[in-house]
Amino acid sequence: MNTSNKLEVLKDKLKELESVIIAFSGGVDSTFLLKVAHDTLGDKCIAVTIHAMMHSNREIEEAKAYTKALGVKHIVLEIDNFDIKEFIDNDEKRCYYCKKAIFTNIKNIAKESNINYVLDGTNLDDLGDYRPGLKALEELDIKSLLKDSLLTKEDIRILSKELNVPTFNKPAFACLATRIPYGETITNDKLRMIEKSEEYLQDLGFKQFRVRTHNDLARIEVEENEIHKFFDKELLKNTHNKLKEIGFKYVSLDLLGYRMGSMNEGIKH
Repeated sequence: MNTSNKLEVLKDKLKELESVIIAFSGGVDSTFLLKVAHDTLGDKCIAVTIHAMMHSNREIEEAKAYTKALGVKHIVLEIDNFDIKEFIDNDEKRCYYCKKAIFTNIKNIAKESNINYVLDGTNLDDLGDYRPGLKALEELDIKSLLKDSLLTKEDIRILSKELNVPTFNKPAFACLATRIPYGETITNDKLRMIEKSEEYLQDLGFKQFRVRTHNDLARIEVEENEIHKFFDKELLKNTHNKLKEIGFKYVSLDLLGYRMGSMNEGIKH
């Protein structure tokens, strides 16, 4: 099935559901899904964004700006104290507990708004990584129409460009908790340190990056084709000093570069 056909399948599936809430992060997948859902269902489509400690403030602001430009109703649910013990303890099922809590909240909003279904942005490629959160979505009957329409990440980027969706070339992003190794307690302070460090790299012009933490050590991952930028004494020194100022004791550069899900290496699916 070609990309255009997959888009038609997605539209047909949306029409069958009649009214939807999109769990909207502002990333490539959920932005594309929101655009198609809004075009297909009009005001029977609402965007809901959760703003909790594991989310980047910059990402939230981008999500607000896009929904405003699109003219879609947007609810931002602020969760000031995300104190799910299993999430904070950060075992290998962390993502399951997080998704369960977040999507339970979104389902409640759907019920209050008389909306039939909640949709998330899982695509076909997401099935290849370790993603315990998918089990929570299944348990809560969250619909993953991108996956069900056989849309891959590449399909979504191609169609986003055709539909003038501004995130068509946006780098992949994930919640800030994914930067912390399993077993290391998640704290708001740690997440803010990661957020500030990644904003610094973004402001330097890096496209795809992560700042992973190992207690008081920061491990910077940038794409392989951008590692050479660090072969510059001034940039090395400035980056070291900035991340130390943010709160890290040690700063390192990962020699293999950015890998999606590198914290999951070694986990048996």
